[in-house]
Amino acid sequence: MISVDEALAAVLALAAPLPTETVDLAEAAGRVLASPVVARRAQPPFAASAMDGYAVRQDEVAAGARFRVIGEAAAGHGFDGALEPGQAVRIFTGAPLPRGADRVLIQEDVDRTEGGRGDDATVSITLRDGFDTARYVRPAGGDFDIGATIPAPRRLRPADLALIAAMNQPRVEVFRRPDVALIATGDELVMPGEDPSPDQIIASNSFGLKAMLEAQGARARMLPIARDDRASLEQAFELARGADLVVTIGGASVGDHDLVAGVAGERGLDQAFYKVAMRPGKPLMAGRLDGAAMIGLPGNPVSSMVCGLVFLVPMVRAMQGLPAGPMPTRMVPLSAPLEANGRRAHYMRARLDEDGSGVAALDRQDSSLLSVLAASDALIVRPVGDTARGIGERVPVIVQRLHD
Repeated sequence: MISVDEALAAVLALAAPLPTETVDLAEAAGRVLASPVVARRAQPPFAASAMDGYAVRQDEVAAGARFRVIGEAAAGHGFDGALEPGQAVRIFTGAPLPRGADRVLIQEDVDRTEGGRGDDATVSITLRDGFDTARYVRPAGGDFDIGATIPAPRRLRPADLALIAAMNQPRVEVFRRPDVALIATGDELVMPGEDPSPDQIIASNSFGLKAMLEAQGARARMLPIARDDRASLEQAFELARGADLVVTIGGASVGDHDLVAGVAGERGLDQAFYKVAMRPGKPLMAGRLDGAAMIGLPGNPVSSMVCGLVFLVPMVRAMQGLPAGPMPTRMVPLSAPLEANGRRAHYMRARLDEDGSGVAALDRQDSSLLSVLAASDALIVRPVGDTARGIGERVPVIVQRLHD
């Protein structure tokens, strides 16, 4: 057996970044940016009003000052002219400041007077005592200027898309989404909704792994269940051709009905390793098959999902150009004690305290218990040979809702 660190290094060695493509900004959510985005326009592109009120000259602002209103500026419709002394322009939030103006008086601070009719109509304002002293002007380029850059790589969040749009960039270069083929194996499996025989179970792992991988930006396709015979496995591998990553689920051990390694070997699998010193998840293999990376996961549901988190998630992230490395952990105090760990790294299903200030392992850690996995929101990572730990001691934790 090899260590988790050694296995992860071998897995990541199979995960070169994929080619890039250019997509419309409206289709870029969740994609990984492959090249920096440079602003083609400043935001705001002009000095703009931050409030509804009146644009005036700052050097004329004083209690009792009177201004003649000569026009109006609204968002998208600036005032075509310049302010002279003693003049003001009615202005609304987001409108460009007229030439000569460098201050906005909020409308609550002025008294407005209207006189005359028709062409002789006049409007004037008088500034009250105790007026707000803020200028209420958003300077040109106050958010970002032309040439401002969003670095790559980064996964594009909603706020990033809004920023890129404001930069006047309609398209972005992103890494291609990894195409992942999921192959569940075993005569004991039937799909949800089917009628299992008394000695069969419902296939569940593929659904959890598909959701996990797609949350990381991959495209995961579930292939038909491969039965425990060579012909069925051969057909499944043929259907997986063209994928960037082939993931088999089950059949990776050494029992009489565990055929994945043998069939894959006959097809030329360049196997990187087999068996990892971890629980859950000891029977795990990796290599390259038919031009694609291949990972063989254990069949127990919790083993499959935990190995997916520990190995597959970092792998598909690396394929999208993100930094290669293990799942991040943080140190969290224990709210319940732990016994000493054995000769395999243990990823214990756990729950965080409500305020996140502590963590406790769940009582049952059997690798077949999906209900326990669904109740967890973290994994406590126990190194090989870790000593017993008491309440308050800090332990490394992968904080992630495994059931999200």
